Amino acid sequence: KIDVEEKKPKKKEAKKAKPVASSDDDAPGKRRRRRKRKQVTAEGNEAPKERRKRRGRKRGEEAEVTQKEIEEKIKETMARLSGGGKKKRQRLRRAHRERTREKQELLEMEQAADDNVLEVTEFVSVQELANLLDVSPTEIITTCLNLGVIVSINQRLDAELIELVASEYGKEVKFIDVEEAEEEEVEEVDNPEDLVPRAPIVTVMGHVDHGKTTLLDYIRNTNVAAREAGGITQHIGAYEVVVGEDNRRITFLDTPGHEAFTAMRARGAKVTDVAIIIIAADDSIMPQTREAISHAQAAGVPMIFAINKIDKPGANPEKIKQELASMNILVEDWGGEYQCQEISAKTGVGVAELLEKVLLVADLLELKANPKRKAVGTVLEASLEKGRGYVAKTLIQNGT
Repeated sequence: KIDVEEKKPKKKEAKKAKPVASSDDDAPGKRRRRRKRKQVTAEGNEAPKERRKRRGRKRGEEAEVTQKEIEEKIKETMARLSGGGKKKRQRLRRAHRERTREKQELLEMEQAADDNVLEVTEFVSVQELANLLDVSPTEIITTCLNLGVIVSINQRLDAELIELVASEYGKEVKFIDVEEAEEEEVEEVDNPEDLVPRAPIVTVMGHVDHGKTTLLDYIRNTNVAAREAGGITQHIGAYEVVVGEDNRRITFLDTPGHEAFTAMRARGAKVTDVAIIIIAADDSIMPQTREAISHAQAAGVPMIFAINKIDKPGANPEKIKQELASMNILVEDWGGEYQCQEISAKTGVGVAELLEKVLLVADLLELKANPKRKAVGTVLEASLEKGRGYVAKTLIQNGT
């Protein structure tokens, strides 16, 4: 019995001794302390690393948050600068409104610039210019008087005077050609086999009372000048005459030489093939003569100069040639390219030679037309006559 009882506690001790084998000390109190110390030491060994990690994480997290805040602040600032609005649609609407406003401002600026530009055809009347400038015709007449030019309400103004008057009202002038715009239509192509020679169209131009109608009267063997009011041509006269031994036809246009008929001279210069510039030998090159020369040059029409009234006592043809030379126009006698003929429309001296030169220039132009196509022409004049209605004087230039 004693042996058995002694063995039992030994087993208990053995059981208790099992966990003791893992410890360094035998005392149970110390074992507990050592376990605690180990835990403390383990915690003490791991704590600095964890603390470092935690500290690092905290710093990283703080840096990320700060960066996000900065980005948000930047976005808010940019949104405020671009017009504000958190929503994308609002920003797009505001941007669209700004673009529309900018376009509107540009259109207004262009319109304001266009308002300062007058688009006119050359040789508008005083009334038409007054309507364009939105002033009364009396103001235009007064402005012309201040510029040293006397005009009437229905008188047509030349290009230079139009620009001067418009500049007085702070406007710029842009000359447009309505006829050229109309001529942009597609033209029919003529078959070369259908082309036949046609009569040249010759326009007689020059200053008033220099003998244009008298020259045509001698050529036509008529007396038109005596029937005109005050001996001044007031319409574009169109005549077809047969000249020379071979009975060649020439169509003559007699344009007014008075300063009030500027538009008629311009119209006559545009439909002609050859221009006869008539100048009185006892006078000088007058303003309407210079204007007629400029019309012919602008239309690209060959000119023939007829120095008229050489039978008068004070005639000086060389003076006229000298004045032409001062305008950079040299006649053949002076080594230039322009034809010139001294004539007397009253007695007929030199008229035959003048017609020969006209036909010579016409031959060089090789003028041809197609009679088998639709007619194309120019209305020289239109008027309303009592008992007849509207009457138009038309020059057919091609076709039938």
